Amino acid sequence: MKMSYPKYFISLAFVLLFGFKLTAQTKYYITAPRLFDGEIMHKDWALIIENNKIITVGPIQQINVPDGAIKVNYPNATIMPGLIEGHSHLMLYPYNITDWDTQVLKEADAYRTVRATVHAKNTLLAGFTTARDLGTEGAGYADVALKRAINEGIVIGPRLMVAGRAIVATGSYGPKGYDTDQEIMLGAEPADGNDLIRVVRDQIGKGADFIKVYADYRWGLNGDDRPSFTLDELKLINEVTRSSGRVMVCHAKSKEAIRRAVLAGAETIEHGDFIDLEIGKLMKEHNVTYMPTIAAVDVISQYRGWKKGVTDPPSNIINKRKSFKEAIASGVSIGMGGDVGVFPHGDNALEMELMVEYGLPIMDALKAATSVNARAFHLEGSLGNLKPGYIADVIVVDGDPSKNISDMKKVKFVMKEGVVYLSK
Repeated sequence: MKMSYPKYFISLAFVLLFGFKLTAQTKYYITAPRLFDGEIMHKDWALIIENNKIITVGPIQQINVPDGAIKVNYPNATIMPGLIEGHSHLMLYPYNITDWDTQVLKEADAYRTVRATVHAKNTLLAGFTTARDLGTEGAGYADVALKRAINEGIVIGPRLMVAGRAIVATGSYGPKGYDTDQEIMLGAEPADGNDLIRVVRDQIGKGADFIKVYADYRWGLNGDDRPSFTLDELKLINEVTRSSGRVMVCHAKSKEAIRRAVLAGAETIEHGDFIDLEIGKLMKEHNVTYMPTIAAVDVISQYRGWKKGVTDPPSNIINKRKSFKEAIASGVSIGMGGDVGVFPHGDNALEMELMVEYGLPIMDALKAATSVNARAFHLEGSLGNLKPGYIADVIVVDGDPSKNISDMKKVKFVMKEGVVYLSK
């Protein structure tokens, strides 16, 4: 990789160390053999950045290098829009290190927030310049504080959209199995009936960018996933949420919970482990995007003893493969969200690898993490594509991810809003 710098360029090390943003008028001319614009892979295209915006995108031979531009060239690489993580939990880390109950019950919010600053940095340096955080799992509104710290340049990380505490039905969520004489802190906020109005408004008032609802949970008689809110309750949540200009998103694995969530107005369905062709078509009819979180199912199965590639896959893996194929066949819009936190932050692209392994065409996996997620989160027109006027979120990966999806893990260059955070 070759870079030439004008005299006003502030060193990357200084930015990474102190989190300061570039303030000088800065132009970049970025080239590589391939450029994926969020929809199409182009050969020998270039990109011009000025300050925090994309100015020009097109064939190299048609673009003049601006005077004083920083020239960035990567051979055998691919330029892409900054990636968008659709389902993350920055306050969590892998359960094979520390189980979920222990993280929620025994680790102080301050400790978890400090850890989360590292998770945020790892996410950004993996090429994910934007992320939705789907709940702090017992850490209150620490995600709101983390978002502010990133926005103010105190720490580095992706731009965040945060859910705060998230909402569960009374009696459904964990931690569970403790002496009921004690009041055990839960991983989300319980509410029911008309009290949902107050809780939704309270979460919005405390900084939630959207309302995340657990439309079902493992509270069936035999520990199976069963709906936890009625259709009317979900409609009530959505009505209050929409009146604030925000959207409702739903954790929903069972078919009935997905159906209720879709009919109530959810914009995304998280997990969807039991989606079938009929439910997928219903989601498509209502313009709902599916966040499959394949990676979470995969790694949790391994934590529980499955030797991937050695022993036969367990029933939950078999079911996930089947349901994902039916989702593809239904034509529902499929975004990229892996439930990262269950597995290491910075390894976000594992979800893309598994989406392809489970049958999604490789170009659709690239779109899922860029233009599809941008549309799902109402970021289209500014993020998710490389187009003139868009925010300058740009990454470069070694190789050609349209041929080998694992090349998404070979991130060489990360720019967010015109600021370079990684260059190697």
